[in-house]
Amino acid sequence: MNRQTTTSLGLLLLRVTFGCLMLVHGLQKLNGFSELADSFSDPLEMGSRLSLIAAIGAEVGCSLLLIIGLGTRFATVPLAFTMLIALFVVHAEHEWKVKELAACYLAVYAVIAISGPGIFSIDHLISRRSAKTDSSEP
Repeated sequence: MNRQTTTSLGLLLLRVTFGCLMLVHGLQKLNGFSELADSFSDPLEMGSRLSLIAAIGAEVGCSLLLIIGLGTRFATVPLAFTMLIALFVVHAEHEWKVKELAACYLAVYAVIAISGPGIFSIDHLISRRSAKTDSSEP
């Protein structure tokens, strides 16, 4: 295997693992929506319900995009933002062991945003197809 293939396998493993792990968090929030809607943390003062919807959107929607590698760099932005809020606002007063998980997720999302999704992604298929179309035009 060449370096691009092994790097892309690593990125695939990172995307799928952390996408699935975060998806579980989002699905828990989605399933408990009615119980959480009026009491969910509201660090940005948008209202508990809207804060919960935003968290679910990032944790479910963006995690699914991350897993399949579609709009990957875009998908990491709401995920990273959610982890920044969790790390520095929601858990600001907590000890490190409470903050640590959000910091790990944030680091992974930063790596994926910088590195991209790799060749095992829908993003790569789209860019390859686009490059073929561009090169075939006169």
